[in-house]
Amino acid sequence: MGALSEHASLAERVEELLAAGGPLPIVAAGDPVLRRVAEPFDGQLEPALLTRFVEALRVTMHAAPGVGLAAPQVGVGLRIAVIEDPAPVPDEVRVARGRVPQPFRVLVNPRYEPVGAGRAAFYEGCLSVPGWQAVVARHAEVRLVARDEHGRAVDEVFAGWPARIVQHETDHLDGTLYLDRAELRSLASGEAMAALWAQPTPERAAAALGFDLP
Repeated sequence: MGALSEHASLAERVEELLAAGGPLPIVAAGDPVLRRVAEPFDGQLEPALLTRFVEALRVTMHAAPGVGLAAPQVGVGLRIAVIEDPAPVPDEVRVARGRVPQPFRVLVNPRYEPVGAGRAAFYEGCLSVPGWQAVVARHAEVRLVARDEHGRAVDEVFAGWPARIVQHETDHLDGTLYLDRAELRSLASGEAMAALWAQPTPERAAAALGFDLP
């Protein structure tokens, strides 16, 4: 009876969010939902409701705009995230960061593990921490295991910027924000980023602000 009640509660929460229409409100850092381990998805949302929720996540991600969004960021503690990156960046940024286009994907119950020992550090931001960015060293390559919205298995290796997106969004489902992994001496406002640290790599920021890179 308890499990049924929990499922109903989550479904009601999602229905309530969707009733307003348009992009969903994004939860900001400080809300406890961002610090809880999200519940594995196991049919809490009926297929039609799951489809509507995934579409709302896509619309919200595009409107923000961002390249990924996890369900806890809209107040829903389920292990569901969406990613998509058209990668509209100059060639020097694409090469330096390994940023290549990624199609829209739905990740259900994702988990990742590093492939090799390589690390890469770049400035990173988050829709739940608006107005700030910081350098985060992450695995350069990861293996992602998940399901898609239709229950089909996903088992894929990601490298470069796509690997960063996968790690960032999966971390959200474990109650981890990018700031937990960041070099805090690198923390910069959006204005400072635009004026000082818009280079493809953070080497100049590391030298000026006094932090190490891997």
